[in-house]
Amino acid sequence: MANATTSLPLFEKIPRKNTIQRGFDIIIFFLLLLLLVYRLYFLNHYGFIWILAFICESWFTFTWVLVISTKWTLVDYNTYPDRLLQRVSEVELPSVDMFVTTADPVLEPPIITVNTVLSLLAVDYPSHKLACYVSDDGCSPLTYYSLVEASKFAKLWVPFCNKYNVQVKAPFRYFSGDDFTKSSGSDTSSNFQQEWKRMKDEYEQLCVKIEDAVQNQNIVPCDLTAFSEIDSKNHPTILKVIWENKEGLLDGLPGLVYLSREKRPNHSHRYKAGAMNVLTRVSGLMTNAPYMLNVDCDMYANNPKIVLHAMCLLLGSNSEKEIAFVQFSNAFYDGLKDDPCGNQLVVMLEYMACGFSRLQGFFYGGTGCFHRRKVIYGLQQDNIDSVNEEILKRVGSSKELMKSVAHALKGKTNSPDHLSNSIDTAYQVAGCGYEHGTSWGRQLGWLYGSTTEDISLG
Repeated sequence: MANATTSLPLFEKIPRKNTIQRGFDIIIFFLLLLLLVYRLYFLNHYGFIWILAFICESWFTFTWVLVISTKWTLVDYNTYPDRLLQRVSEVELPSVDMFVTTADPVLEPPIITVNTVLSLLAVDYPSHKLACYVSDDGCSPLTYYSLVEASKFAKLWVPFCNKYNVQVKAPFRYFSGDDFTKSSGSDTSSNFQQEWKRMKDEYEQLCVKIEDAVQNQNIVPCDLTAFSEIDSKNHPTILKVIWENKEGLLDGLPGLVYLSREKRPNHSHRYKAGAMNVLTRVSGLMTNAPYMLNVDCDMYANNPKIVLHAMCLLLGSNSEKEIAFVQFSNAFYDGLKDDPCGNQLVVMLEYMACGFSRLQGFFYGGTGCFHRRKVIYGLQQDNIDSVNEEILKRVGSSKELMKSVAHALKGKTNSPDHLSNSIDTAYQVAGCGYEHGTSWGRQLGWLYGSTTEDISLG
């Protein structure tokens, strides 16, 4: 029985049945061809306007051919986390570094970032295999303070989620509504009711503290020395280890790190791609997990087994070529039912992207994506066995980073329970001048050239 389990695939690619949709697509295509033939037949009768219409409709027909060829065969991926856990023990599961990026405490209120971080800290995955890094390009003491307070709440929230198998890990969604039975599942015992109400009170107190800090700048005693007289566009690197799982507990709290990279007026910060590259280097020195998750500050994890689902795809490929990244589609909450403006991207995510999954893979959309670290490094293992001048020129002047890159390409990881040991070297690679003369942004890491990190790299 065990042999049968290990032989089963960790994921399957299943085609959708879309016969009716194909029929409509073919009918529309032939109608477009008939229209073009009609235009050509009477082209001499109507002159320039007719020619212009023919050119426009020809281009639309060509575009339509590309669209229907893309979404002709739609596929979905089914993953099997239970098979993964039967095949690989929790100790053998690979580590994952989770990146959360924020840039403005006004446009992106700290409570939103806090909920995203809390949802990641509580995912169903061994906590000693996780580390969460928050990049704050706004260099806001409010964001840092909110994360410190959130880490205190997380020490209660994560055990609560584990004990009662909570599926919605973001507190603001879990506690939405007054009736606790809506979010409690089948457990309605008196002990659960008491703990649920206690947890909701704790979360409301957290919200009050953060809101009070935002409204009145009333931050209770907290180590904010590094933020004194700080200009958000001109400041040194600020790196704080808010929490680390020193004991390496399986059911403890994952490590939490705050980072605000150095910014200077005479250095381009390269937008979010620059922030992601700094996160890659800093995490490479601290934890060096072989896989990295990129999440925007307003995109919480709405599936508690999200990491296990991704690992099924990343570890379950039987082909010679490894899967470079696993992109999860966005799901929007509180959207309009009819969505008249198309803000939920249904056509893009439900049809076009699933068609691309058949051809070459899902769209790279940035947020909600798991990456192989060695793919992001873009270097060959054979060329990086030793520290040499050529490799240092590409990676940068930090020999410690060079060694962590070599470890990553060989499949090795650093110990994630000693985050504070690498702070001094992490400050070096987070500096705004570190990338000068290197290959970062061109051949290594997230590529530059766009205000978003996904366009060029995708």
